[in-house]
Amino acid sequence: QVQLVESGGGSVQAGGSLKLSCTTSLYGASRRFMAWFRQAPGEEREGVASIEINGNTYYTDSVKGRFTISKGVAGSTLYLQMNSLKPEDTAMYYCAAAAWVGNPLGQYEYKYWGQGTQVTVSS
Repeated sequence: QVQLVESGGGSVQAGGSLKLSCTTSLYGASRRFMAWFRQAPGEEREGVASIEINGNTYYTDSVKGRFTISKGVAGSTLYLQMNSLKPEDTAMYYCAAAAWVGNPLGQYEYKYWGQGTQVTVSS
């Protein structure tokens, strides 16, 4: 059974940091693209950051310079380091994976999804 399991969410004050992790049982080409998405209540899910198997990274404009996506050495763990957090970063954060995507931050392109981890940033 394919699994993506997120962890590391929590509550933090504005300006603080959190590091999300996602472990996956996917291997090889199935995890060629891995990404973090987020969804706030009443809003659409949006792509936050994505990383290709070759290390290329993509970020949505609102998190550039604050968030960093990376993978563990074995490639089976995905991370999202979030610094200088803002209340508008509050959302459920999801890990996703796909063998191929045309838009690295497009939610409809990803086949595999985790259950999410909640991030709450208070002002």
